[in-house]
Amino acid sequence: MNWYVTKLIFRIISGDGNHPAQFDEQLRLINADTEQTAFEKANRIGAELQDSFSNAQKQMVKWQFVDVTEINPINSLTDGTELHYQIHEAPDADLYIAWAHHRSALLTIKN
Repeated sequence: MNWYVTKLIFRIISGDGNHPAQFDEQLRLINADTEQTAFEKANRIGAELQDSFSNAQKQMVKWQFVDVTEINPINSLTDGTELHYQIHEAPDADLYIAWAHHRSALLTIKN
């Protein structure tokens, strides 16, 4: 068996859908014999996770599975193994770095 990191995309629709399009991108770890089997397994997971519910404003919220958009094999499960990467281009490097430091500070555990 092999390990794969897959990306599943879901669309989130609230009420009548009259709002900016929202998408949830999820990275899922899949154990499968082949990349094709991992793709099929990720698709089944996506289909099973579709859901509808009423939010606090009593609007229907739908999570619609869109598709599996990435399958990346993991060669070994060891400490520090890269699971995913994304290159991001920012119009303002200083602003992006400040945002990254802010996000990191929010993760800092205080004793």
